[in-house]
Amino acid sequence: MPEDADLDLPLIAARALAYSRGDETIFGPLDFAVRPGETLVLEGANGAGKTTLIRVLAGLMPPSAGTIEWRGEPIDTLEPDPGRIAMLGHQLGLKADLTPRENLRFRIALGGIRGGITAAAALKSVGLEGYEDTTVRTLSAGQRKRTALAALLMTPTWVWLLDEPYANLDREGQVLVDRMLEAHALRGGATILTSHGLVHPSIARVATRALGVPA
Repeated sequence: MPEDADLDLPLIAARALAYSRGDETIFGPLDFAVRPGETLVLEGANGAGKTTLIRVLAGLMPPSAGTIEWRGEPIDTLEPDPGRIAMLGHQLGLKADLTPRENLRFRIALGGIRGGITAAAALKSVGLEGYEDTTVRTLSAGQRKRTALAALLMTPTWVWLLDEPYANLDREGQVLVDRMLEAHALRGGATILTSHGLVHPSIARVATRALGVPA
């Protein structure tokens, strides 16, 4: 992860960003910017377009209108860089026939690893000590989520895009997410996450700002 972040320059910004499916507007137009150290919560009811917005920001879907900027430049004019954005959605991106340890090795081979951490340390920090070599398909939903969080923790990226990150986690797991968000912000990273609203005590505590996505 780069260490030369300009705190006054947004890492990622949306300019009149919108997405439509046929004649139906899913979201937008939206304008917002997220700087190093910030945690932006996208709040809104089910069907408001929060997940779609996350996917558009991640580059998985093209916007219908508007632009996404990376440090002041249109992101679609820049060379691809896996160090910019990491996304964690409802689909965790894990290989079910591999163990947590093997999944993390696969992620490292694809995108590298953040300095100062190891796969073993990441798995221990998310509470998977003793489950490192258990096939993912045999783990509980919460343990699978923790495996995905360990992979995120290792990722050397500036911006985390998280779709309902507290889902399928007990209170201990939710506190773990809090700690990860706070540490990522202290490293100069930023997070955009979705929520049904600022009702979750963790979200209310870690959020820097909130943006309503109307249905």
